[in-house]
Amino acid sequence: LQGKLMTKLAIMGAMEEEITPLLEYFTDIKKTDYADNTYYEAKLGSLDVVIAYSKIGKVFSTLTASTMIQKFGCDTLLFSGVAGGINPELKIGDLIVANKLSQHDLDITAFGHPFGFVPGGSVYVETDSKLKDIALDVAKENNIKIMEGIIATGDQFVADEKRKEFIESTFKADALEMEGASVAVVCDALNVPCLILRAISDTADMDAGFNFDEFLESSAKNS
Repeated sequence: LQGKLMTKLAIMGAMEEEITPLLEYFTDIKKTDYADNTYYEAKLGSLDVVIAYSKIGKVFSTLTASTMIQKFGCDTLLFSGVAGGINPELKIGDLIVANKLSQHDLDITAFGHPFGFVPGGSVYVETDSKLKDIALDVAKENNIKIMEGIIATGDQFVADEKRKEFIESTFKADALEMEGASVAVVCDALNVPCLILRAISDTADMDAGFNFDEFLESSAKNS
C-alpha cells in the first residue's frame, strides 16, 4: 500500500445498517464513545480494525474519517455502503469501486470555476489504485459483479431525473451517494490509502424513494 504496511484498518459506513453485517463477524469488541459517535475496535487475525458509521452526509463522514485516522491511528480506510446507480449497466445489488470521486453539489461557478472545484482543490479525488485492484480481484474470484468507475457525492438524496442527468453529464459519474468524496479528500490530505466500495440500492430508471428502504439491508450486506 504505497510502500507502507497496513497495521490498522478503518472500516466506515454512513448508516448503522451498513456496518451491522461487519460487526456480526466479531465477538471481542471494544466500544469507544467519542465526538458524538461510537467506534468499535476489534481484531481480524493480527490486524487491528476500527469500525464506525458516521451518519449521513459529507460533514459527518469527514469528522468520522478524520477521527479514525488521527485519534485511532488507522493507516488504511475502507468505506462500504450503498449508492444509487446512474450507469445503466449497474443493477440493484451490483458493486462499484471508485477510481475517483467528485462533489456534485460544490458550486462556485459564479467565479468562473468548474463545478466541483474550489481553489486549492480539484474536481476529482482519486482513490488508492492497489486497494482498488485488490477489490476487483477478490470480487472476480468470488464471481461477484463489480464495476470500476466514478462516484459523485453530495449532501442530497437525488431522486430527480434532471439532477441525475446533470451529474452524469458534468462529472461522468456512474453512481451517486452522500459521503465518499469527502472521505476520500480526508484520506488524500492525510496520505492514508482508501477504498470506496458501494452496492447499488436503486437505479436511474427507478423511483429512488420507493426502492431505497426495501433494498438497503440486502445491498449493504453485498457491499
